[in-house]
Amino acid sequence: MIRLFDKGAFVFNGQDIVSEENIQNEYRAYSAACPEKQEAAKNTLAYSVLSAHNTSGNMEKLKIRFDKLTSHDITFVGIIQTARASGLESFPIPYVLTNCHNSLCAVGGTINEDDHMFGLSCAKRYGGMFVPPHQAVIHQFAREMLAESGKMILGSDSHTRYGALGTMAVGEGGPELVKQLLKKTYDINMPKVVGVHLTGKLRHGVGPQDVALAIIGAVFKNGYVNNKVMEFFGEGVNNLTVDERIGIDVMTTETTCLSSIWITDSKVKEFYEIHKRPEGFKELKLPEVVYYDGLIDIDLSEIHPMIAMPFHPSNTYTIDELNANLLDILDDVEKKALVSLDNNKVEYKLKDKVRNGRLYVDQGVIAGCAGGGFENLCAAADILNGKFIGADDFSLSIYPASQPIMMELVKNGTIAKFLETGATVRTAFCGPCFGAGDVPCNRGFSIRHSTRNFPNREGSKVTNGQIASVALMDARSIAATAANKGYLTSAETFEGDFTKPKYFFDSTIYENRVYNGVGHPDKNVEVKFGPGIVDWPEMCALQDNMLLQMASVIKDPVTTTDELIPSGETSSYRSNPLGLAEFTLSRKDPAYVGRAKNIQKAEKARWKAASADDITAALPEIKTVLEKVEKDFGADPLKLQVGSVIYAVKPGDGSAREQAASCQKVLGGLANIAHEYATKRYRSNLINWGMVPFLFDEEAPFEVGDYLFVKDIKDAIINKRFEIKAYIVNKDNKEITLKIGELTDDEREIITKGCLINYYRG
Repeated sequence: MIRLFDKGAFVFNGQDIVSEENIQNEYRAYSAACPEKQEAAKNTLAYSVLSAHNTSGNMEKLKIRFDKLTSHDITFVGIIQTARASGLESFPIPYVLTNCHNSLCAVGGTINEDDHMFGLSCAKRYGGMFVPPHQAVIHQFAREMLAESGKMILGSDSHTRYGALGTMAVGEGGPELVKQLLKKTYDINMPKVVGVHLTGKLRHGVGPQDVALAIIGAVFKNGYVNNKVMEFFGEGVNNLTVDERIGIDVMTTETTCLSSIWITDSKVKEFYEIHKRPEGFKELKLPEVVYYDGLIDIDLSEIHPMIAMPFHPSNTYTIDELNANLLDILDDVEKKALVSLDNNKVEYKLKDKVRNGRLYVDQGVIAGCAGGGFENLCAAADILNGKFIGADDFSLSIYPASQPIMMELVKNGTIAKFLETGATVRTAFCGPCFGAGDVPCNRGFSIRHSTRNFPNREGSKVTNGQIASVALMDARSIAATAANKGYLTSAETFEGDFTKPKYFFDSTIYENRVYNGVGHPDKNVEVKFGPGIVDWPEMCALQDNMLLQMASVIKDPVTTTDELIPSGETSSYRSNPLGLAEFTLSRKDPAYVGRAKNIQKAEKARWKAASADDITAALPEIKTVLEKVEKDFGADPLKLQVGSVIYAVKPGDGSAREQAASCQKVLGGLANIAHEYATKRYRSNLINWGMVPFLFDEEAPFEVGDYLFVKDIKDAIINKRFEIKAYIVNKDNKEITLKIGELTDDEREIITKGCLINYYRG
């Protein structure tokens, strides 16, 4: 079904694949004319697009300027506030503010709608575009109105992926967008490129989410595409509709790749024509010889309906496999869940969902940037046509991804088909994907065509004794399950025909409602601030030495950004750094905030201290530690930066949300220590908030409450040292070696200044 090459591979004429080790033996006719792999690697689509956007003159060290930016209402307030504090005068490139995450104003009074008014006023003042709530989810609007073949888009949402339309898109934390707004660059090493070779055709009843989950299951755990670009090509691409390509593409985020790009063809050309932007199309095809650093070979005809069981999109099975081995697999899922749920904080069961030998589901949701597409919903309606979902526990909710899609579904009768079944149809809203809508009941089991199924992401709170879980599936199998009134069913059992109605895009919906001030800033417009919009607190520059108290030790294999700063109702506080910080690790380590704020007392006192006594007066318990550090290492307490640190094995999987890092910094966090970082974007967020992203190769010797002294940290950052000695003070100065990893010159200066805001203030 899916084969991963052990090494790189050459591709000839867009279809003939030869592994790197066999190039001389297998294809003598090709090998004579074949360039060295370093030269052939320059023939990838990714290299071409990156080269066109690189300003450094060095393709090994990229400095990228993007064509467009996009953010939603959880992130744009912090981005614009940071840029304003750094001297923003106007948006230098098109910047689109969508309002699809905090669309429901049900938490915290007026704060969500206040953020929307802030966004509209900024779009007017600085020359941007504003998409009001319920008009479109961020990524569907970008597909319909922003994407262009050969261009690049940077977004503050991790699922910023428009590769199926020929656009290289990257999801990053807000500070990276701030850099673009201030005419700076996105600095990375040239990423490796992994080819994804598609052959064959999808089976009847198989959809894009099935392909996506199969890929994620094959590559996530081994890190095959981590921080690389996935490049899709092959005859199988031509056998997919553009909607199907989009559905696969958006889920590449869950592989932890950096970005994606696809070859484009007449179907993509038609997509741009349908959306009244024919100038956005450019044919992208592979040249005669291309070298890929890795290759994934996929026969689409061998993909069957898939399910990703709790609590990760990579925990995949075919639905038939699950149904055939139901109790064994459910038992395994329950055991794996103990790791994610901190071993018995709550009782977690799935085997009790088995009724008469079949798995019963409590809820189905088809929504958002992954599931709410036109073809997905039409196919689901075909499967449900003439059926009803029943009057038991099971419910079904449908969220079209944009108002134009909703309009066409109304016109062609699809909405009526859904309503007749007992399903409910909602407006364009991302809430179900992160726990702000359609939260299952306690111990409920929800199947969703959305993007993630991390612990607590659907809205339950383990610390309150609540637990629910989500499995990811394609809209077609969700519909088949709904047609069987909640009993898990593969869409391959559907024997009817798919009607495949033609899509007609109505642009007047946006023309009548979306504010478009791109290129036309109006300095006379005053920015509107609600009482929930709060400025960033003062952040101190890096000092000579660092004393870190271990505020949380997380030994799970992977720690997601949803665990570092939960989603759901906390999203309403994203415009208030101090308020949001109170939720940090609240569903993973509820005592963390108290510990971090306690050690922060010493640092705040140090800012104004005349002597060490002033520091210990604020936090008496630190007195003996300061005395020991001064005696043993000669460290001046007044130049000893004091703060908290988190240890996690592999933090940062999932969302691009910068708040996973900024909330730690607001609470006095100065560093993370990890065996590795799950994504480039989380590590970048740490750096942009002035936190040191330490690496530690050995088994963690840390315990909560330990004091870690890092000597000459400022010198190490400035002088590009890759390793530094640290000492666990309360354990007889036990010496360990921390790695800092590669940092750009700008990143080193950001850390020494204390954060990106300080860096821009000079």
